[in-house]
Amino acid sequence: MKTNTEPAAPATGPSKTGYNRFLLLVAGLGGLLYGIDVGIIAGALPYLEATFKDAATGQLINAGQLSIIVAAVLLGSVISTLFAGVLADLMGRKKLMALSGILFVASIPMIALAHGFNALVIGRLLQGVSAGLIGVVIPLYLAECLGAANRGKGTGVFQWLLTLGIVAAAIIGFYFSIKVEGIAKLGDPAKLYAFKDTAWRSIFWVSLPPGILFVLGSLVVAESPRWLFRRGKVDAARTALLRSRTEEQADTELKEMQETAAAEKAKSTSTGEKIKESLLSRKYVIPFVLACVILACNQATGINSIIGYNATILIQAGLSDKDAHLGYVILTAVNFIMTMGAIALVDRKGRKFLLSLGSAGIIVSLICAGLIFNKTEKLRVDVKDAVQVMVQEVDSEKVLSNGTKVPVKDQVVKIVFGEAQAAALIAAAGNAGKAITGQPVTMSVIYSCGDFTSASAVVRSKDLGAEISISRNASLPSSSVESFFKNPFANLEKSRTAPLKIENALITPVPSTRNGWLTALCTFVFVGFFAVGPGVCVWLALSELMPTRIRSNGMSIALLINQAVSTTIAAIFLPTVGKHGYATMFFAFAGCTVIYFITAAFFLPETKGKTLEEIEEHFEGKK
Repeated sequence: MKTNTEPAAPATGPSKTGYNRFLLLVAGLGGLLYGIDVGIIAGALPYLEATFKDAATGQLINAGQLSIIVAAVLLGSVISTLFAGVLADLMGRKKLMALSGILFVASIPMIALAHGFNALVIGRLLQGVSAGLIGVVIPLYLAECLGAANRGKGTGVFQWLLTLGIVAAAIIGFYFSIKVEGIAKLGDPAKLYAFKDTAWRSIFWVSLPPGILFVLGSLVVAESPRWLFRRGKVDAARTALLRSRTEEQADTELKEMQETAAAEKAKSTSTGEKIKESLLSRKYVIPFVLACVILACNQATGINSIIGYNATILIQAGLSDKDAHLGYVILTAVNFIMTMGAIALVDRKGRKFLLSLGSAGIIVSLICAGLIFNKTEKLRVDVKDAVQVMVQEVDSEKVLSNGTKVPVKDQVVKIVFGEAQAAALIAAAGNAGKAITGQPVTMSVIYSCGDFTSASAVVRSKDLGAEISISRNASLPSSSVESFFKNPFANLEKSRTAPLKIENALITPVPSTRNGWLTALCTFVFVGFFAVGPGVCVWLALSELMPTRIRSNGMSIALLINQAVSTTIAAIFLPTVGKHGYATMFFAFAGCTVIYFITAAFFLPETKGKTLEEIEEHFEGKK
């Protein structure tokens, strides 16, 4: 039984140091691709929406099709996550890394050259499949290849370059927005349309080189020594270890692998004992449950929604459009910088300490943001009855898949939300609206058609041309496939004839600019603590906690839970903040993070400086 839990000395020699750096670079490029997958669509979306026509119909894509394009990455990621663990065991970590890069590279020309809706969706699905594979195989590969002293740094580099990918995607989009603004000043609609079409395609082309470099790097690095060992290739495993370790370190780790394998074999002499060992022993159950809880809570902090909707959140908090976008730039910069700090701390302070510190800071920042929003949101009034009477039935047209237009009935409501209209609607609210009479306000409408609920954009009474336009036909899914992803239990045919119902029409006073910057500061603190703790340590927790026998499949299941929580939050975020306000959402995120803190502070063991075999022994109850 091993008693030494101190980290092994780092490998020495220029060749081993160079290889370790190269390995981190390749894994970091995987993180960069993951970040680009997440962030690239935000910059391209406005130009894609304005210019992309489906070759089959000749019509601009509608809101339903646009939502499918955005969601296709998430769907592809969920699909690939289901099989990533199995593929990692069958193919090996190295080959799966290369495959994930090839899929990303293949997706770029498919998207950038697309002139049909189906080609665009398939390209986005490939990006999602690539992201799902990368999210499993890179942390898995790093955990099995890096020594105990460098494992935290390696996974930190993956997260650091993931945040860099998000920043890079934002900068690329910002660059093209400046170009588009310059073309717009020329006053030529044809040139502006042509450049917008070029802009969204160019945004995707720019992300191609990192993908090519990742594929080439994946072909050069060594296979995971632990995967090789479990395949019976002991000499190959030792050779792989020697690329990043001294002979003494390689022999020590190889001996630990052999001891662990021998112990597992001894415990699995009968069929019943084997089943118990595989599924029910504390060695597997406890770390698996811990990893699943941590992965679920990681998304339940609201990180994706707070980053993805940051500009919208800050506008609602009181900032102007320009200041809100500046706030988003600062937010991504804070995320990037604090991730660098986390990389330096993760192998010094440990995972348990950083996760506890990070989750505690997240709770405080979320509660503060919720209290700031609550000051104004408690004054909001609901004028749904006044808006319901504005709904009109009109004659419209529907374009079939073959391009044929057929007449249909539609229900619409259009509100030009200037100061006069805002005052009239507030007056209709009676005494409830007196507290906000004469103030700048915002308005959002939540409406339903049968089984489908949607929310309008939020508009301000003082913004020039502020308008809410709602159409029953446009808000319904265009196909049964789209209907399934929006609401798998919905009756689409029945909903097509259901009346347009205004669920809520909420008018809220616009907070002060000071209020907006205070909210922005809370989000900066939030993302800073997230980067220091969960941002880096979650990947370590996922890869380090899982025992070798269940690591690949266990990681797939845990990551699938992570994405399921992310999908659920994405589905309920806009309807929830539209109906109940941002304060409610922030308080809910804080409540989920309390579970995160308790798990990290009281149940998670410290894994700093321990080999994977020593971590397994901890959960087995050995000292």
